[in-house]
Amino acid sequence: MSATVLNDPRTAPYYNPHTFYELAAPATATTARLARQFVRGTLQATNHPALIEDACVCVSDAVANVVQHARVAALSVEVTVRPYRVVIAVRDDDPVRRPYGRLAAKPGDERGRGLVLMNKLSHAFGVNLVWDGLHVIGKRVWFELRER
Repeated sequence: MSATVLNDPRTAPYYNPHTFYELAAPATATTARLARQFVRGTLQATNHPALIEDACVCVSDAVANVVQHARVAALSVEVTVRPYRVVIAVRDDDPVRRPYGRLAAKPGDERGRGLVLMNKLSHAFGVNLVWDGLHVIGKRVWFELRER
């Protein structure tokens, strides 16, 4: 599995506030469904229907990882829309517990496939640390989807 590092979606040179959407939500078991609805609606409204299915799978896994592993009360889902691609990120404020990919999940395992799926479905994905001055205050797991 490999990951690519791109500029943070909010600070990239092409950032335009009219193409950035954000959902703040509690880090609870029902938030994955809310995140899928938010991403689906955003991609429909911005005319990217071909990306909806893969985006929903990836954002659901990223949110589930935060809910299961990060020790936070809230998270945010960020969508940056470009003409032929989108970058979706899930941010949390737990700087210590960072995601890692399992080499191989066993056939009966219900967990451990999130980053593998993200790698297969996305054009690129990665993790950015969120900084406040010299201190890491969180992380952002992101993935980029492109129209084929």
